[in-house]
Amino acid sequence: MSIVTKSIVNADAEARYLSPGELDRIKSFVTTGEKRLRIAQALTDNRERIVKQAGDQLFQKRPDVVSPGGNAYGQEMTATCLRDLDYYLRLVTYGIVSGDVTPIEEIGIVGVREMYKSLGTPIDAVVAGVAAMKSVATGLMSGEDAGEAGAYFDYVIGAMS
Repeated sequence: MSIVTKSIVNADAEARYLSPGELDRIKSFVTTGEKRLRIAQALTDNRERIVKQAGDQLFQKRPDVVSPGGNAYGQEMTATCLRDLDYYLRLVTYGIVSGDVTPIEEIGIVGVREMYKSLGTPIDAVVAGVAAMKSVATGLMSGEDAGEAGAYFDYVIGAMS
């Protein structure tokens, strides 16, 4: 949920007008909108590169996941692993566009540890994959944009750790 929606929902629940602080936060949200959209566009435009390079880094760092018996062993399972990385990258773009981690949490983080545990997927390998995506993605951006995007990757990493 964006800061705009949250502010309106909170004010309406209390039957009041938006406070000066809420209006300032909304103004900041609107002012930084172009930057957030630019970052999300860069991630979207480079998604195949980011996912592929992050996958390569993950498989070098964790050869156990692509070895016989590993969760990403074989072409089909490797593709599934890369699909999951792409999914988390997409969630990061949702967070960036909204300026909030709520979409990341509500769409894709709640219950993820339990799901991976039930599948026998090592969560630390998924975390390493997301960290690799952060490294690749932020390497494609300027310092300020990289910092903004990095915070959302860090949220995903922290939520899974």
